Amino acid sequence: MTFTRRQFIRGGVSAFTIGVAAPRFLTDLALAQGSRARNVVVLYLAGGNDALSTVIPYRDNFYYSRRPTIAVPAGTVLQIGSDRAGNALGLHPRLTGLHSIFNEGRLAIVQRAGYPDSSRSHFTGTDIWSTANPVNPQGTGWLGRFLDTLPSPVDPLTGWATTGDTPHALYARTVGVPSIPSAQQYSLASPNSGVEAQNEKAAAIRMSSHLPGDDPHLAFVNGNAASALATLDRVASVASYQSRVAYPANGFAQALRTIAGVLSKGIGTRVFWVQTGGFDTHSAQGVTQTGGGYYNLMATVGDGLRAFYDDLKNQGLLGDTLILQFSEFGRRISENGSNGTDHGSAAVMMALGGGVRGGIYGTAPNLNNIDTRNPTLENAGGDVKFETDFRSVYAKVLESWLGVPSTAILGGDFRAGMPGIL
Repeated sequence: MTFTRRQFIRGGVSAFTIGVAAPRFLTDLALAQGSRARNVVVLYLAGGNDALSTVIPYRDNFYYSRRPTIAVPAGTVLQIGSDRAGNALGLHPRLTGLHSIFNEGRLAIVQRAGYPDSSRSHFTGTDIWSTANPVNPQGTGWLGRFLDTLPSPVDPLTGWATTGDTPHALYARTVGVPSIPSAQQYSLASPNSGVEAQNEKAAAIRMSSHLPGDDPHLAFVNGNAASALATLDRVASVASYQSRVAYPANGFAQALRTIAGVLSKGIGTRVFWVQTGGFDTHSAQGVTQTGGGYYNLMATVGDGLRAFYDDLKNQGLLGDTLILQFSEFGRRISENGSNGTDHGSAAVMMALGGGVRGGIYGTAPNLNNIDTRNPTLENAGGDVKFETDFRSVYAKVLESWLGVPSTAILGGDFRAGMPGIL
């Protein structure tokens, strides 16, 4: 089977864990780079999360008149105070874990995040948020470009995606990011076992360590294969991680548990990607327990993040970790005829962690669609208009957390609008 450079970048080093292994010097290098440093865990809510069911303006009468079936009842919201415009806000009732983190001052909520002329398309929207480029959302991702700034040689586990494919945001020019959904299943594939399997691994080590100067294509393949299998033993150590915190028995929470194991083992990963889906809620959204649908989505997110937060806090790792949440767009204000919501524009972003300055950033929209001069709405009053450019949040993460200049990575200067979340 042949691999192009683009396929390697897309699939990450996990694509080469069949039949190859790493020379000792790469393993030593990886261990040497494994010192503790600030890291980012990106949480992507795939499908377009309904911001108005996550952070509820429960005193806005138009919220209830425009959502007669799916509005979250005011008496059930978890109150978090008011924004600077005096809008009273509350979290979805199933986000009890996030509510307690907010009360600890470690959850920042950025309302009305987006960009001009939202695409309202899953594919284009995802590409835009991945590349930080609404005009030409192709090429490398914003996190991939960050990884490209790291001094060479880069640890092959500097990035880690818990998804089946490497997400667009982690596409890089020079760095391959592995997709490792399961640490337990990440291993050298061989039909044999015991001594014979060890012999195969030793042979692969010798082959992949050969980097001929007169054959750059072979050197490229061998080098990437060597990098891939420099990761095997370290990923195996993550598979043995035992947490003192009980995580929910679902894929999202278990991915977060794996990340906690990576951080606990100190293997040097700087950027993680984890996602959960189901947020394309066109019908039967069910924001209350009786309806089920959205209530269950919020339970998955809230319970998983609370377990992860507690796990890191217990280990003294919370101060080094930033969790950044976003989705490809928000949803329309008014419910549709199927008791759901359609694709919208501005969304909600959240950041949590030991270094986060918690609070409410930005203002909630006035959902009055009767007043045509309402500055918080767009699309004939059907959508929430963005207030905070999502790239200014990225800029804050790059500048204040990862310690790198943001302008070149983001293709523009968004520092003036950076919210003070860190």
